[in-house]
Amino acid sequence: MALDKIWHDDDSLWEALAPFMFSEDLMKDTGAEVDDVISLLEIQPGAEILDLGCGQGRHSLELARRGYKVTGLDRTAAYIKEARKLATAESLAVEFIEADMRSFVRENAYSHVVNLFTSGISYFEDIREDKRIISNVYNSLKPGGRFLIQTIGKEILARIFQKKDWVERDGAFLLRERNIERDWSWINNRWIFIRDGRIKEYRIAHRLYAASELSALVADCGFAEVKILSDLKGGPYDNTAKRLVVVASK
Repeated sequence: MALDKIWHDDDSLWEALAPFMFSEDLMKDTGAEVDDVISLLEIQPGAEILDLGCGQGRHSLELARRGYKVTGLDRTAAYIKEARKLATAESLAVEFIEADMRSFVRENAYSHVVNLFTSGISYFEDIREDKRIISNVYNSLKPGGRFLIQTIGKEILARIFQKKDWVERDGAFLLRERNIERDWSWINNRWIFIRDGRIKEYRIAHRLYAASELSALVADCGFAEVKILSDLKGGPYDNTAKRLVVVASK
C-alpha cells in the first residue's frame, strides 16, 4: 500500500488516477467548458492564460487551438510529458511547465489564470500554503487580470455526501470511502485501485471550503472583486449548485 508519501506528491497516485480524470466523457466536455470559461472571464483574442494544475492539458490545448497564449503548469511529470506530446502532435505552441504551484510566480505575466476541477488549492495541511498559491496568482496577473477557481464547496458536499462509492474506467476500478473531520473543514478519503488483479490503496486528505471562506481567503490575498458562482456559465450559488466557482479580479 502506498501510504508512505504525502499523497499529492505521490506520482503513482496521479498515474493511477489518469483513466478516471481524463476519461472519454470528460474529454468530450472540454470544448463546451472552454466556451464557458472564455465567456465568463470575457477573455479577449490573443490573451495570455495560465492553466494552473493543467493535468494532461485538455483545457490548455483547447485554449491554444483558439489562438490564446497558454502556459500549462502541473507538478506531475507524466502528465506534463503527455501534454507536451499532444501539443507536438497538433503543432500547438503551448508552454508546459513541471512545477509546484506553491513556488511558481511570474510577475504581471498573465491576463487570466484558471484553476479547474479542484486542482491544487486545498490540498495542504497548512492553510498558509493555499494563501501562498493565491498570492502567487495575484502577482502573476496583470493589473485588471482575472482568476477563476472551480472546486466543490462544503455546502454542496453536505447535500450530496456519500460515505462510499465506486467507479469503473477501462477495466480499472476505483473504490472510495470518505470521512468528514475537524468540524467540516477537512475530508479524509481512502481510495483503492484495482487493475489487472493488482490492488493499491491511497489515503487522500484535503481542506473543505465554504463559499464564504474561500472568497474571504481570495480577498485577503489582494483581489479587489470576488464573485461566487455555481458553474462556469455564471449561475447563482444557491441550494442547487453543483460546483463552487470563484471569479476574482486584480
